[in-house]
Amino acid sequence: MANEPILEPDLPIVDPHHHLWDRSGAALAQMPSPDHPFSQVIRSVPRYLLDELLADLGGGHRIVATVFLECGAMYRAGGPDALRCVGETEFVNGIAAMTASGIYGEVRACAGIVGHANLALGDAVEDVLRAHIHAGNGRFRGIRHSASYDEDLGVLGPLSGRHPPGLYRDANFRAGFKWLHRLGLSFDAWLLEPQLPDLIDLARAFPDTQIVLDHVGTPLGIARHQGKREERFGLWQENIRTLARCENVSVKLGGLAMPFCGFPSFHAKPPASSEQLAAEWKPYLDTCIAAFGVERAMFESNFPVDSGSCDYATLWNALKRVAAGCSATEKTALFSGTAARVYRLAL
Repeated sequence: MANEPILEPDLPIVDPHHHLWDRSGAALAQMPSPDHPFSQVIRSVPRYLLDELLADLGGGHRIVATVFLECGAMYRAGGPDALRCVGETEFVNGIAAMTASGIYGEVRACAGIVGHANLALGDAVEDVLRAHIHAGNGRFRGIRHSASYDEDLGVLGPLSGRHPPGLYRDANFRAGFKWLHRLGLSFDAWLLEPQLPDLIDLARAFPDTQIVLDHVGTPLGIARHQGKREERFGLWQENIRTLARCENVSVKLGGLAMPFCGFPSFHAKPPASSEQLAAEWKPYLDTCIAAFGVERAMFESNFPVDSGSCDYATLWNALKRVAAGCSATEKTALFSGTAARVYRLAL
């Protein structure tokens, strides 16, 4: 529960980006780069399953539905390597079925599911995508195959080395990517601010595929980028405006509470207020709203990853402060309408 009053508590929200995981025990002990800020966030929330999610959703804001985003949770322990990721969709579909029963109240958690598949498999990824669709029982909406990369291992910490540079330009990746539109699936992209030109090129090459940019493109302010976030704002802004000219791309407004941005609010003592958070995030969020328009922009929580800067209720207060000057129609789009449309949620 936030330590401040809930703003606009009756405003319906579709949270289009959160995770579920259990990284306790051996999985936590084996986490690389234990001193990296991202590792510290995971260590502080080793378990985030239905009980923890419902506690956040019940914190005062009116969350009516959510979309789950892949995070490598509950992969199958056996079977073909390419299909092990389908275990995550099987797991999340069970969580979705629990809240669809109505016994937990109004919210429909995981009404949409975005999983992972290795698109670099090329045409062979078709079988993986079809397995996800089957496992999702009508809830599976798309794939996230992150491309986050930086030559400085101190930027991504435990997430370093997962992806080669230039993944979104790779011919094998694009051979797999073409299957998304064929099967009616969308694509979530997570990459870092210097990589935005790769996504622009991908969006232009596949204008019929719905693409969602996660976390406003992840501005950087740590490791070799420390102290450079503000000086790179103009370049980030130019790339965002260029990307927004691709009408098949939408943007998620959030993720700025992660450690990668290097904002003062991360792990602040005492925790940052919603006013401070809104002030830090507003230049980025306002730029994206102006570039994409409210019909292609959606606020997100990115929980529990963003818990390194604030609790769930304070995060939504901050986002509501950013949107304070918007009309009622614009707020509906930003807080629920765009997410429901992009992820094809029947609410």
